[in-house]
Amino acid sequence: MSGRDRQRGRVYAWEDRVVAPHAPDLIPFAAVQAMVDAIWAEMDLRWPPKVERLPCQASARQADATRLRLRLPEALPSWVLLHELAHALTSTAEGGTDGHGPRFMGLYLQLLERYLRLPAASLLPSLQAARIAVDLAARPVFLDAPAP
Repeated sequence: MSGRDRQRGRVYAWEDRVVAPHAPDLIPFAAVQAMVDAIWAEMDLRWPPKVERLPCQASARQADATRLRLRLPEALPSWVLLHELAHALTSTAEGGTDGHGPRFMGLYLQLLERYLRLPAASLLPSLQAARIAVDLAARPVFLDAPAP
């Protein structure tokens, strides 16, 4: 679950081109924890990550996330929040992460479809064209494996 994040640049370029134009709205920081809690609950998950302010010195990034914490600016586009939630869903409390790999992209695609109403079927061709691998059956890494 760790190692080189081979898809990172392609994912960022794809988001800027395909996702960002559909969700220019900004969410104020004060509203984010309630949204995170609600999304986590809708996914039948417990113990959502805590939302914290992104430090002022973190000028090179819009936000970051682990399983336990999302660090966010004063306001952010809804797609950035979903991106960071996908990181929380694909990270362990011990620090393991999928980066921007297939599992991350699978969960991110599920979030985009559910909360931004962007149909996965319409996004998949652009993901293929961008050479971004997606695990369409992705589940949060901290869930037990499904029963056989």
